[in-house]
Amino acid sequence: MTKALAQTAAETAADVAAEHGEAMEGAHGVFPPFDPSTFLSQLIWLAVFFGLLYLLLSRVALPRVATILEERNDRIADDLAEAEKLKRESEEAVAAYEQALAEARAKAHGIAQEARDKAKAEADAERSKVEADLEGKLAEAEERITEVKEKALAEVDAIAKETTQAIVSSLSGESPNEGEIARAVSQAGGERRQA
Repeated sequence: MTKALAQTAAETAADVAAEHGEAMEGAHGVFPPFDPSTFLSQLIWLAVFFGLLYLLLSRVALPRVATILEERNDRIADDLAEAEKLKRESEEAVAAYEQALAEARAKAHGIAQEARDKAKAEADAERSKVEADLEGKLAEAEERITEVKEKALAEVDAIAKETTQAIVSSLSGESPNEGEIARAVSQAGGERRQA
């Protein structure tokens, strides 16, 4: 059965090839679109198909393309407007940030200056208090030194009187007058203090 089908198909193909060969021989081997006898019908069909294609494009395809292009232009314009708006908002935000930063710096500088002034005032007050305390202690010390000095000088005068009395007694063998010794010691002490 398959052999019979194959043989039938081969015979049909041979018949078709033979018919084509005869058609080709009748056209004298010219390519059909270049055959001058078919130019008029080709031009008519070209005009019909061109007209139908023009109508199809002008009524269906081109309006759709125009709509798509218009929507695209509108979307681009909207996107550009939105971008401009966002740019403006970001510039305003940056300006506000810069202003807030400047205010914060100024405030921090003010707080720091206030803290420095306060610390300086406290240090000055503490220094004044310490200086006053030291001056008081210095005055007390000077008083004590003066007292000790006077006491020492008084004791020096007493020691000088006793020493003078002992020296005069041992040299002269007599007991000297206390008034004369006191006068001589005070006179010697006055000369020493002036020098």
